[in-house]
Parts: sequence; structure tokens; C-alpha cells
Amino acid sequence: MKNITTLIIGANSEIAKAIAQQIVNEEASHLIVISRDTSFYNQPMFANITTIEVDSYLEAEISEAIKSIDSVSTNKQITRVFICHGVLHNQTCQPEKRLEDFNANTFNEIVAANTITPMLWLKYLVLILGGKATCKIIFFTARVASITDNKLGGWYSYRASKAALNMLLKSATVELNRRAKNIKLVSFHPGTTDSPLSKPFQRNVPEGKLFTSEFVASQLINFTEKMSINGELSYIDWQGKPIPW
Repeated sequence: MKNITTLIIGANSEIAKAIAQQIVNEEASHLIVISRDTSFYNQPMFANITTIEVDSYLEAEISEAIKSIDSVSTNKQITRVFICHGVLHNQTCQPEKRLEDFNANTFNEIVAANTITPMLWLKYLVLILGGKATCKIIFFTARVASITDNKLGGWYSYRASKAALNMLLKSATVELNRRAKNIKLVSFHPGTTDSPLSKPFQRNVPEGKLFTSEFVASQLINFTEKMSINGELSYIDWQGKPIPW
């Protein structure tokens, strides 16, 4: 009987897929995935998981998706949530190299994807997770969100969106210590992973520092399992080491 549940949101990223492939083999865990495109999960190995497809990540859709999660996870404790949203570039925007590249439309698009959407998920997740089983919620961030570590500049929108997410998660952690002590929030930097997100920037990655999604997923699952529910927001990298704020 699979009486615990793992939830993956934004489940079409390369790391999310790798997490799902590892979790689906855990005998005790049921898996729920949410994405705008769930076709990857039509494979036989995912026959027993629950897929929830959304048309967009607008607040109304997120609210409805949470209701679906709550209905299918009855009698199953949700103990892990991986929120895998992240946009660095797309067909209409690229990371800024200089101030002249800064654009309000690009900034708003990046912040919507990297900051607002994850927080909307948290807003509604707390309603179904608070006060129940211990649960760790992992948000994908980046080392470039660190103000202390910013020695290169540039990438204004991406840096700001992830730094803002960290601040919002810190505030949420303070609140959860009052109303949902069973929830642990984690801000996770996966390192440079071989994926479409990092593809244009891989030529400058040092040897041995370009990771497979399978490696990152394994690292994340392993050290998430060992984390305690301690009332603190953890900002960590792929080794489980803390990153300075």
C-alpha cells in the first residue's frame, strides 16, 4: 500500500523528469505530477502515477489543481513537493549582459515564472498540507540569487527573480513557524545541469561541473531525505552545502 505521496510541479523539466523516474521505483511512495504537458508520463513505467495537466500557471488554474491534488491524495500523506519552475531564456528574452539590455517586459515575464508562480503554489499548498504530516517543499533557485556571491553582475532579471523568491520564502518560513510547523521550505541550486535551460551557456562551464539531470535528482532526493523539519529556510546547492544569502 502506497501511503505517502510525492508531488512534482512543473514536471516537464529535465530534472523533474529525472526525479520522477527515481521516485516511481520507490515502493512506498505514490507520485503526482503537474505540468502543462504530461505526454512524457504516458510511458508504461508511469502507469500507476497521477497526472494533472494544466492549461496555464495562472492563479485560478493553480487553485483548481490543488483541489485535484487534495482529492487524489486522501489517506496518503504528501511528504515531498518539488516545485521545478524556472525560466532563464526563451525565444523572446535572453539574460542581460549590460544595463542597456534591461527591459520591463522581459523582467515581468521572468519574475512571473520564477517568483510569482512558485509562491502561488505555496499559497494554496499550505491549505492542504498545514498541520498534517511533515512535508518538505523544495523550490528550484540558483546560486546567482546570492547577493553576497554576485561578483560578475549581469543577468539582472534572472538574478532578481530568484533573489526575490528567496526573500519571499524566508518570510513564508517565519509565518509557517506559527501556523504550519510541519512544513520545511528549501531553496535549491542544482548546479549547471545539461538541459535546454543551460544549453546556450555550457561552453564556459568548467570540466566536471556540467551535471546530468539524473545526478542532480539523485543528490536532491538523498539529502532531502535526511533534512530535519527545523523551522529554517535552507538555501543549498547540489552538494547539500549552504549558499550565502
